[in-house]
Amino acid sequence: MHDGARIVEIAHGWIGTPYRHQESCKGAGTDCLGLVRGVWREYLGPEPERPPAYTPDWAEVPGGGALAETLADAARRHLIEIAPDEAQPGDVLLFRMRAQGPAKHAAILSDGARMIHAYSGRAVVETALTSSWRARIAFAFRFPGQDS
Repeated sequence: MHDGARIVEIAHGWIGTPYRHQESCKGAGTDCLGLVRGVWREYLGPEPERPPAYTPDWAEVPGGGALAETLADAARRHLIEIAPDEAQPGDVLLFRMRAQGPAKHAAILSDGARMIHAYSGRAVVETALTSSWRARIAFAFRFPGQDS
């Protein structure tokens, strides 16, 4: 059974949490990865892995080198990869912020047209999954413990 409603409910509880790079503390500060980590903890329990320190440009490869899909690789270790067009509420979406860049932004789909994410310079918000955002979706994942 897909428990997306429960995951969305948990993510909604993070709305308003200020954006803080590399943090994951509901009400105090989080970034997009921290939001997914916090939802994991509330939904599944202790995190299976703590991310290493990272900078805002952590996945960029200088000089046009090979693309490093660091975020997607980490997601594959703990989440269930699904086709982006199969994503349902409660699933995690990863976005490319540049066409030739790596996926480096995460959100939780809250319904077919909205997502919850930590927005740099603002806070955790629920926003429209506009055509511009849809065009940037690179990967989608489901939390474990659910049927696909």
